[in-house]
Amino acid sequence: MTILWGKLKDKWNNPGQVEQSERLSENATSGGRRADVEYLASGEKADMSGEDARELTGGEKTYLTLSGLPLAMKFEWPFHSSTSGADFWVLHAHVRLEGSGGLTAPVAVNMSATVREVFPSLEPKDTEAPIINAIRKEVDRRQLEFVKSGKLVPLQFSSRHYDFKRNQWAFGKADDTTIRRFLERKIYWQTKLRGGDVWLGDATDAQYLQTTTDHLAEVANQMAGAGLIKLERRYATALPALMARGEEFEAARRAAVEELEKKHAFERG
Repeated sequence: MTILWGKLKDKWNNPGQVEQSERLSENATSGGRRADVEYLASGEKADMSGEDARELTGGEKTYLTLSGLPLAMKFEWPFHSSTSGADFWVLHAHVRLEGSGGLTAPVAVNMSATVREVFPSLEPKDTEAPIINAIRKEVDRRQLEFVKSGKLVPLQFSSRHYDFKRNQWAFGKADDTTIRRFLERKIYWQTKLRGGDVWLGDATDAQYLQTTTDHLAEVANQMAGAGLIKLERRYATALPALMARGEEFEAARRAAVEELEKKHAFERG
């Protein structure tokens, strides 16, 4: 895959410019339990699809990166094949950095023929999770720059995110400390930005952290035992002890943004 990001939003509203963007893309290429906790660590499954989870949050989710950045993503389904003769498929997306005053990264995800063979179909149910995680991973690697406006810049994204030996997506194995920090930040940001309960059985998050939804729930159960959240099955409600750490989570976001901006300022000279 290749992701091109930049000032593409206007292009989405003008189908006549799609071929031009695809040509740019081709040129660029020539991821302790408590009594009040009701949860079954294994047994009954309560997993929900990304679409179901979005319904819980009013139609939009917050996707947290490991570096602590909360993102919102919108995809312009479906994929369409390139009209310029190259053998790839294109999906447009709009990535917003939450709490930044409007910083965005419009992207064009270009799927190569090699990666296309991995998917049973190009429908969202098969492709959305790894695309979300590929974008998150590129943000972790500081490959995407969030701007209020800017020129189109190519970003390489290849099948390095797929483990062909094990036939699975591989975005980096997270240890339990990283998973807990991720869940704490996810619950904080989802609560602050959207409100309501936070779904922790997200298969997309599990794929991103290279773990299972059952293990995510086990870590969340430890958080409930520590008095940070109330957990009912796989729905988490943030408690005051977690929300009181808001400055910690906000500082992590600011630090991640500063590192990202510093990296791109250096590249611009």
